[in-house]
Amino acid sequence: MVIYITKTTLIMKKIFTLMLIVVFSASLLTSCKKDKGNPPTLPPAGSMTIDFSNFSAGTKSAVADLPKGVNEINWGYAALMAGYWKTIIAGTLAVPVTAFKLAVDKTPTYLSDKTWQWSVPVSVLSVSYTARLTGQIRSTDVLWNMYVSKTGTGSFTDFLWFTGTSKLDGTGGQWVLNYSPVYNELVLQIDWTGSGTAVTYVKYTYVRVLTSDTPRVADPFKDSYIEYGSAATPYNSSYNIHFYYLADWYNANVEWSSTGIIGRVKCLKFFGDSNWHCWDALHVDAICP
Repeated sequence: MVIYITKTTLIMKKIFTLMLIVVFSASLLTSCKKDKGNPPTLPPAGSMTIDFSNFSAGTKSAVADLPKGVNEINWGYAALMAGYWKTIIAGTLAVPVTAFKLAVDKTPTYLSDKTWQWSVPVSVLSVSYTARLTGQIRSTDVLWNMYVSKTGTGSFTDFLWFTGTSKLDGTGGQWVLNYSPVYNELVLQIDWTGSGTAVTYVKYTYVRVLTSDTPRVADPFKDSYIEYGSAATPYNSSYNIHFYYLADWYNANVEWSSTGIIGRVKCLKFFGDSNWHCWDALHVDAICP
């Protein structure tokens, strides 16, 4: 038997083949889209930075000069302790922390394997850097890595300045930061919890083993920590501090109102008792209620 294939039949076969290709391609695109999913939600910027604003110069509620003999010992001591931690963030960690804050407003691009990337230019003290933050969605959390590059004097490429993890629901996580491209070693661990964009608890733990001195010696500040959280009325903010100072270890508690400026501090080692020592809205020592 002889089978005749007409021109019309050939055309129909070509059309059918094209339809199969279109359907198959659409299926692949749909599959890729499903695999890609949505980018992970960045942890709030507050997960990396403790609020030190109430313990900086110029935070008094009035600008009148204080009369001679008026003491600000209580507020001043709290500001001194907070200042040590503020210096760490404002100094060696300024670049990665600034980059992370800028990444929040950027649109990420998809790489592969459920990994997304945020790229940002960063300028700190008139020095330019480029940073890229990657976030990989895993079964129970998101893995974060921040790579920073610098050209020119002291150049470096893709220095892993910090890594971290966050819960899939955004309620908490941990950051671990390295000291610098020169000293590629752990310096700070940050543990945090929150809800939505609000961070309710942050703890800095200083984990660096050696100082930058030559010869390098054990860093006495290691294992110091500061916890930032909420407090009861009339104070809505608090610090719990354990730190090394003047060849000794100190433990202190600080509570204050972020709106009313008033606050209190207690530290047995410094004050010689376990009582609260208060300040008023001008940072002047006051009798505790």
